[in-house]
Amino acid sequence: MSTADDSRTALDLLDAHLEDLWRAADALRRGNPAPVPAAPPEPADATADAAATELLRWGYAEVNGIPRAPADAFARAVGETLMELRRRRSPWNAAALRLLEDPYVFLATGPRRHEDWAEDVLALMHRKVPDPRGWLRIDHDRTNEARHAVPAYPFDPPPAAGFRDRLHELEPAGAVTALTVMAEEWNDDRPVRDRPERAALRADARLLLERYGPAARFWTNARDAASDPARDFVRAGLKGTRAHRFATDEYVNGLDLHEELGLVAVSGDEVGVFWSFGAH
Repeated sequence: MSTADDSRTALDLLDAHLEDLWRAADALRRGNPAPVPAAPPEPADATADAAATELLRWGYAEVNGIPRAPADAFARAVGETLMELRRRRSPWNAAALRLLEDPYVFLATGPRRHEDWAEDVLALMHRKVPDPRGWLRIDHDRTNEARHAVPAYPFDPPPAAGFRDRLHELEPAGAVTALTVMAEEWNDDRPVRDRPERAALRADARLLLERYGPAARFWTNARDAASDPARDFVRAGLKGTRAHRFATDEYVNGLDLHEELGLVAVSGDEVGVFWSFGAH
């Protein structure tokens, strides 16, 4: 009999295939020969979750209908299908993509396994644990060759014992504004505070943080939070933020990481990491 776990596994397989397909398509678009991976077999039986069954049918129909040429159109169609699949999987995914799809950010949630939650944050930065619910991660550097030199790239975090010197606790309202302002780029001339959709962005940030429950606690590497745990990051903007360093100092692949703002959410059973980077 199909179970909810079967539904999740089937969707995970389709998601992974689309990501592999997108990487191959992008390589072809750049003129680099790459094998196009074959799709996993479509589940023969309906899953226990009717919505998951419908989403799987939609996803496989989209994949099978994408033309393999020209390369630009192939890459664009695969990328759009992958993002749409992720949006449709959960409202949390959709909110994360609305808020953070475009800027250079890292977003990941992992299990809380240690009394010292800094150990769990390190596991996320090193990509050692999956999302407990199978929800979205945003991690543009997961397959970056820079990780051969800096395993946690773009992070180069201190040991867990050093986290307390670089993180300051935030009140929940301050955490919402810290996450909301990550919708900006560091060189953005459209700060969130001036955008007509700022209330919707704040609502998405609040939805993302509600995942961790009403007893969740929040920390940031923003220096000003040491004296102001209710800091309004939206009003200050990314350009007005000073932070303790978690990003690497290495100059890799033509990128220098100059700025950053991080937020850590901690509950009894999950740890979330949200991080914005400024690169030149």
